[in-house]
Amino acid sequence: GLHGDMSPYVCNGPHVHEYLQEMNQRVLSKFDLITVGETPGVTTEEAKKYANLDGSELNMVFQFEHMDVDSDEKAGKWTTRKMDLRNLKKILTRWQKGLQDIAWNSLYWENHDQPRSVSRFGNDSDEYREISAKMLATCIHMMQGTPYVYQGEELGMTNIYFDKLEDYRDIESINYFEEFTESGLMTPEHMMKCLMLRSRDNARTPMQWDDSKQAGFTEGEPWIKVNPNYKKINAAQQLEDPDSVFHYYQKLIRLRKEKDIIVYGEFEPLYREDEQIFAYTRKQDQEKLLTVCNFSDKNAEVEVPEEFKGAECLITNLGRKEFEGKIVLNPYEAFVLYYKH
Repeated sequence: GLHGDMSPYVCNGPHVHEYLQEMNQRVLSKFDLITVGETPGVTTEEAKKYANLDGSELNMVFQFEHMDVDSDEKAGKWTTRKMDLRNLKKILTRWQKGLQDIAWNSLYWENHDQPRSVSRFGNDSDEYREISAKMLATCIHMMQGTPYVYQGEELGMTNIYFDKLEDYRDIESINYFEEFTESGLMTPEHMMKCLMLRSRDNARTPMQWDDSKQAGFTEGEPWIKVNPNYKKINAAQQLEDPDSVFHYYQKLIRLRKEKDIIVYGEFEPLYREDEQIFAYTRKQDQEKLLTVCNFSDKNAEVEVPEEFKGAECLITNLGRKEFEGKIVLNPYEAFVLYYKH
């Protein structure tokens, strides 16, 4: 494969469903467990087979389409471009509606191969890091599917932004730097900027437990540097702060356990073409849910549907109390309204 890309030869092969069904019958079905397929290149049509609710293959799949939302046609993920929110909404909506009542989604922003979500989709400045981390968590946890939280995401850990090539450990980053700069596709300066934003090493720095040496991860020298912001972003500090990103994640998870509509309700997008707002409703029997998220560092106007007049606010990242008619959202604001007829 080109650049070692094996996917055309191994993804969604002609016998994959036959093999998975056999594996399910002979092994998986005999145990009380959850199975997840890592399925790059999967379509919603294929996912309906892999993660069908009849339980014949797997319980759910990881799809990667929304991870390419800020990619470049020529250089792939190695770019400094920002994502277009309309495109992100289109992709996630297709997966939400495409698998409805047929299969099951995995919900995630981060994993060991992706940069930190608050640096990528939110804003990791001192002013907006916590607010935007909570907004991103709200957006993904209120969708249908099973949310995944990657280590440190629940603290709002950020990219490390290495500015020297020798600090990187990821072989992909190092190889692409050499290939793109030697071929003249990019200048070393620009490629370093791409690495700072997109390298997998951003998600692979040691977990930030406390403000002691090496963030409490080790007493020795870790294989890759600890993010220097560990003094202010660490688990110990957030456990003590009731308003922390960590406690916000706990509240979201608690809400999912309390309200079936968050897990199973039917998804319907709003503001499809809006460049700042990601909003959607969920519906189940007599219950309805409204999630509103501002993905920008600017104020954004939104109209709360009349049917949510007097609805209960389940969670809000900025303490808003009024939710009727036209409202102006603050940068990275998010809230969830709920009512039952």
